[in-house]
Amino acid sequence: MKRVLATSLFLLASAITFAGGYRVGLQGQRALAMGHTGVAYVNSAELAFFNPAGLVYLENKINASAGGFGVFSSVAWQNESTGQFANTDSPMGTPFYLYGSYALNEQLSLGLAVYTPYGSTVEWPTDWAGSHLVNNIELAAVFIQPLVSFKISDKFSVGGGPIFVTGNVNFNRNANRFLTDQEGNRSNVTIDDSGVTNWGWSVGGMFRATENLTFGANYRSEIILESEDGTATFANFPNDSGQPVVVGGTAIPSNGTQGFNASLPLPAELTVGASYSKDKWVVNVDYTRTYWDVYEDLDIVFADGSESINPRNYKNSSIYKFGVGYAASEKFMLRAGYYFDESPVQSGYFAPETPRNDSNGFSAGLSYAISSSFAIDASFLYVRFKEINESYDYVDDGSSFGGTYKSSAFIPGIGLTYKL
Repeated sequence: MKRVLATSLFLLASAITFAGGYRVGLQGQRALAMGHTGVAYVNSAELAFFNPAGLVYLENKINASAGGFGVFSSVAWQNESTGQFANTDSPMGTPFYLYGSYALNEQLSLGLAVYTPYGSTVEWPTDWAGSHLVNNIELAAVFIQPLVSFKISDKFSVGGGPIFVTGNVNFNRNANRFLTDQEGNRSNVTIDDSGVTNWGWSVGGMFRATENLTFGANYRSEIILESEDGTATFANFPNDSGQPVVVGGTAIPSNGTQGFNASLPLPAELTVGASYSKDKWVVNVDYTRTYWDVYEDLDIVFADGSESINPRNYKNSSIYKFGVGYAASEKFMLRAGYYFDESPVQSGYFAPETPRNDSNGFSAGLSYAISSSFAIDASFLYVRFKEINESYDYVDDGSSFGGTYKSSAFIPGIGLTYKL
């Protein structure tokens, strides 16, 4: 049962860090419409996330961007040997962002960014074949970041600031493949924790080589979240003694709750890129490297002092992004983009809690200028994950769980841009 909890806590880490190959970037309508590029693109307050060094180059004194998305995702699983099949029935996710900047003078701008870069809601059918690994999960993390952008010269600037992170998770899974109470109800465990917080930082630089060509780089630090106040609730276990009992060599806990502690690494991330504009056209190219090798295992310390170590063995991964924009008129700006996102999960570590593999993202969108100060931004992203036949080989009973996974996501978004 310690492994039940350990696997559950893995999900808290995975959601907050896009683990399991789950890396959906939704940090701005204009950027997303162009393949989620923007580290070198001086266009709006979305720079607060992509590269705060560029805020000082914005033409207006006050800039703001706000918006949200509707995430419609589905995962299909099938064991080709047994014919077993299951589909997720997950509710819509609603990530959001809010960015703002204020130019104190020509050399210095201040900013604030609030965004939800990590989160997921996944619901599998009741008592499906993998219910001993996951039934449902709800996760969210909010980043709050004050920013400073400083222009060293007309061609070079730097920017960044501290990051405050707060996250929560609620996760349920059955205890194993067969255990029930006296009435036949499946024994299950629910993990719940909220207000898990810590600090990180980011720093960026921007170089405006020519009037048309700009280069940018942004680094976001590793962040360690310490889970100390969460609870694990045991339900429908055939044990009401108030104390754990051992049956056939397996410890069966009593129904009730137990605390735990865990350290959860959020890996560092580096993005570099370029933006070229001429006449009515703009072209962006970004590359992101996420340093997942910090996530070798997840150590859990329980209230009774016992410890569980669970291997993850993630590898560093990359995202290759491309975007193009065209000013069709004074009112309309059209955009399109593409990205390829590598999964950090290695063979044998593929779990249905975060069933994500290498993916291709296709995006498009537009902006409509309502006035000289306001514009409506819209985007759409279709993500197609590579079909994969893989397994998770670290189930608590010593077995493995695998099959063929097919995943996709449709993500429309809408936002508002303001400048004055």
